[in-house]
Amino acid sequence: MRCDGVAMVLEVTSTRPGTDRGARRRRPARAGIPLYLLVDREASSLTLFGEPGSDDYRRHCTLPFGRPPALPESFALDLETSEFL
Repeated sequence: MRCDGVAMVLEVTSTRPGTDRGARRRRPARAGIPLYLLVDREASSLTLFGEPGSDDYRRHCTLPFGRPPALPESFALDLETSEFL
């Protein structure tokens, strides 16, 4: 699958959050997409994954809803999540 120009994938957990937290995040990493942001409804948190490797992301940061993630300057937005609570 060609992913030229895709800077980030955003996903909200479904009724199968275990799959969303694992296998589904590895696909964009393998495609070389720089960032993957997971909105985890069950855990009331956001996880920002970065530095894609051959099978997964090498770094991640998890924050509770209400604390905005530090997105790169290229996104030029503040992601407000306090209303997710």
